[in-house]
Amino acid sequence: MSRPVIHVINPNSNTVVTAGLKEALAPLVFADGPQIRCSTLAEGPIGIESQADVESVVLPLRRIVAADTDAAAFVIACYSDPGLWACREATRRPVFGIAECGVATALTRGDRFGVIAIRTKSIRRHLLEMSVAETASGEGTLARMIAVGTALRDEDGAEVVVMGCAGMARHRRPLEEALGVPVIDPTQAAVAMAMGAVRFG
Repeated sequence: MSRPVIHVINPNSNTVVTAGLKEALAPLVFADGPQIRCSTLAEGPIGIESQADVESVVLPLRRIVAADTDAAAFVIACYSDPGLWACREATRRPVFGIAECGVATALTRGDRFGVIAIRTKSIRRHLLEMSVAETASGEGTLARMIAVGTALRDEDGAEVVVMGCAGMARHRRPLEEALGVPVIDPTQAAVAMAMGAVRFG
């Protein structure tokens, strides 16, 4: 019997982000568990940083979900959750958005949480002012994330920190070690929920 597939779709065209997702999801891969397949939306923008970027990927994502008859579940790996409802309309299989799953997971770890956003256009407070590509490259990103995470913890009372971009995936563990509070990678959270839906559904 073939193992079910969870299709994780990076809706931007940056393959470095997709590689970071694969690395971050490796701990969830085990012999008799669902397969985790990561793909890149080649026609997407290099990063999803504005509402125009979000809107531009909705129909391409819907087409991918509708055409993929092999996947048992889907994860849209962008913190804006682009096309989430359009994709849900295109299939009877579960579709998870990483923002929804990241927030839901954070609420199981503490009463107050903060989100590290990439730019002002994404979330107005506690932002890095970096592009998706810059967060994925790692150059200086972790130090800035630690500074923002420290402010969320010390100034705003955040008991949990959520990384507000799929491109930040590779920084979860060192960020958690530096801050001393739980740090949620929303893509890991979404895939874990998808695994539960596939296993029990």
